[in-house]
Order: sequence, then C-alpha cells, then structure tokens
Amino acid sequence: MTAARQWISAFLEAQAAELGSARNTLEAYARDLRDFDEWLDASALRADTVDQHDIEAYLVHCDAQGLARATRARRLSAIRQFYRFAFEERLRKDNPAIRIKGPGRDRKLPKTLSESEVENLIAAARTHGRTDEVRLRNACLMELLYATGMRVSELVALPVSAARGDPRMLLISGKGGKERMVPLSQDARVALVAWLAQRDANEDAARKQGKPSTPYLFPSSGKAGHLTRHRFYMLIKDLAVEAGISPAKVTPHTLRHAFATHLLANGADLRAIQTLLGHADLATTEIYTHVLEQRLRDLVQDHHPLALAARRSDGG
Repeated sequence: MTAARQWISAFLEAQAAELGSARNTLEAYARDLRDFDEWLDASALRADTVDQHDIEAYLVHCDAQGLARATRARRLSAIRQFYRFAFEERLRKDNPAIRIKGPGRDRKLPKTLSESEVENLIAAARTHGRTDEVRLRNACLMELLYATGMRVSELVALPVSAARGDPRMLLISGKGGKERMVPLSQDARVALVAWLAQRDANEDAARKQGKPSTPYLFPSSGKAGHLTRHRFYMLIKDLAVEAGISPAKVTPHTLRHAFATHLLANGADLRAIQTLLGHADLATTEIYTHVLEQRLRDLVQDHHPLALAARRSDGG
C-alpha cells in the first residue's frame, strides 16, 4: 500500500472516530482523495513529498477536466484537511496545502416553493397511497418535514421514542451527532399522533407473529430498517405530480429551503432559523436573506412616500 493510501485510511478513521463525521462526508472525502491519489500515481508523485506547486497542478488538471467550481473547491478542501491531519500527526514536517487559495463556490440561491405549493404537496400526501396506513404515513412525513426543516436523512431515521407523548418539540440528531430541538406545528402534531397510532397497531400485530420490534418512527423491511432517502425522494416526486407541480422543482431539500424561506419572509430571526436548521455557521443560513431583501424592497415600493408620489404622478 502506498503512503498516500495508508494516510488516507488513517485520516478517514480519525474523522469518523474523533470528529464524528457523517457517513456521506466520509464517502465524499474518500472519493476526492482517491482521485488525488490516482493523479499522484499517474504523475509519478508521492503524497509524502508533493509540494504546493504539485497540488496546484492537480487543481489545474481538475479544471481542465471541466469540473464545476464547487467540485474543485470541495476537492481542495479535502486535500487541505488531509494534509493538516498529516502535519498534526507528524507524518509530514510541513503542510503543502496551507497557502493554496481555492476557486471558491458558486453562490446559488436555493430553489424553493411558494406557500401554496407546499400546501398542495401536503394535501396530495393525505390522499396518495392505496391504503389508509400509507396515506397516514405520507401525511406525517410531509407535515414533519415542512414544520421542522429537517434534512431528509434526519426525517427517515427518526426514532419512535422522539414521538411519544404528543410532543411540542422534537429532538433531532443531526450532522456529526449534534442534537437540536425543533418545535412542531399543530398540523404536524395531529398527523404525528394519527400515524403513531397506526404504526403501533402494526407493531403489535407483527409482535404477535414473532417479529422483532423496530426503533424507527417510519420502519421498513429493508436493510436500513427504516424508510430510505431514495424511497422518500421518489415519493415526493409522485406527490409533486399529483399536486400539479413540476417534479423537477421538488426534492426533499426543496422543502427544507421552503421552511427557512417562509419563516424569514414572515419575520423570523436569522439566528433562530440557523438553530432550527442545525447550521454550524450563520454564513450558511445567510443565503436566505435574499428573501428578506425582496421583502424590504417591496415594503419600500408599497409604503415610501416618494414611491407613492411617483405612482400618483404616473397615473395622472
């Protein structure tokens, strides 16, 4: 095994054990560092001897491949983390990536939905499915997602213990095992109580047949033991069709964006939204301020005396 592969393996183990990195984060690190390692091999270079110029040459190579700016920025971030680990663990006496400036990320506004579109999606969830059981589950999924702004991975893996006792708040385990509390709307609580009653009845019937109990709110017979992100992704596409919305416009993450956008548009504090979304950095949440900016522009246009005078002048 090459030095790079040994170091990558040790780096990933440290990320998992010490920092509690999520599986998706570890998989992304592994993919990006594997590509860097393959380029090192093809270029007759070694991880323990490369310098800043060599890493910059790799980034030029990524650019020449036509990779998006965000992808190149992510790969550089992985390399930086990797060499910081190597330096701190004394695998290298220096950090060759510390002074490299990346391409940055394209700052795209998040795709979102109007309040009426979300209402139509939730209404579709209440009627979508062949049985009452499936319809109750679908309604609960959508109500919880929009009421809390959870990530889909957090939603599908919710433990049933979090739903006991008609809670006003849900305890959510987020990225890196960080926990946060999010409030439930009245509609979400009603949907949760209805689904929980159905789920518990299913559990009792399964127990009588000798089947083991499940710890998940949305159980499944699959390997994960709960509804998968992919299955929910397909469900929300079906709901979009029934709601008369383009499926291309709707993903589970779109509902998370809608949650934040609608809160901000109705006067919520940005710091509160940061807490509810589980963002470690306020800068991540600030992308939603485009909604606030539009609201302020509309406010000025609708109420400022000069704007009102200009409209009267145009009209007469």
